[in-house]
Amino acid sequence: MNYNEIMKKLNDLANPENVKGMARYGINPNNNYGISIYQLRPIAKEIGKNHNLALKLWASKIHDARLLACFIDEPSEVTGEQMDSWANDFDSWDICDQACTSLFDLTSFAWEKIFEWAEKKPEFVKRGAFSLMAGLSVHDKKSDDKKFEKLLPLIKEHSNDERNYVKKAVNWALRNIGKRNANLNKKAIKTAEEIEKIDSKTARWIAKDALRELNSEKIQKRFI
Repeated sequence: MNYNEIMKKLNDLANPENVKGMARYGINPNNNYGISIYQLRPIAKEIGKNHNLALKLWASKIHDARLLACFIDEPSEVTGEQMDSWANDFDSWDICDQACTSLFDLTSFAWEKIFEWAEKKPEFVKRGAFSLMAGLSVHDKKSDDKKFEKLLPLIKEHSNDERNYVKKAVNWALRNIGKRNANLNKKAIKTAEEIEKIDSKTARWIAKDALRELNSEKIQKRFI
């Protein structure tokens, strides 16, 4: 499928009622056709990997086309400049998370962008740093524990950010690191216990929620 065929297909699949439902879950309704991820992924599989087409779909500014761009882009062709440009366009948590956990975490720039974006002010760019952590915790099979341990102080440092989409991503990152293996589980629990002592309602929420999962029987059984 070429660009025009894809855009026609997306337009045909538009579902205004879904847009309303998505908005209730914090997904930006602007330029949104309301097409579910479960409809978009088969389309992406049909298209195959195509970097230039992904760039064109992203440039359309259509929410659903941008999600599709995340699924079809070729990680090896993504540049650091592209990552920054797309991150600055993030206007919804789902676009942020799909870009970071379906594409950006597979690039060679993922680790450095964590440290860059964590210091950025825009809510969804900063969320992107912690979404990358969450994604790498699952998808990066080669990095050793020490690389992930270096992320824990960053999580602790930003655990008092009260913005909803940042704090939830900080929590997500901490939990995913702690589910990677037994050693990182202990390190993440220790970090969560330190965060719990911070004089911040947000930090305490992050810590308690993370500890609830990381100490759970279900997770601990993985490491026996």
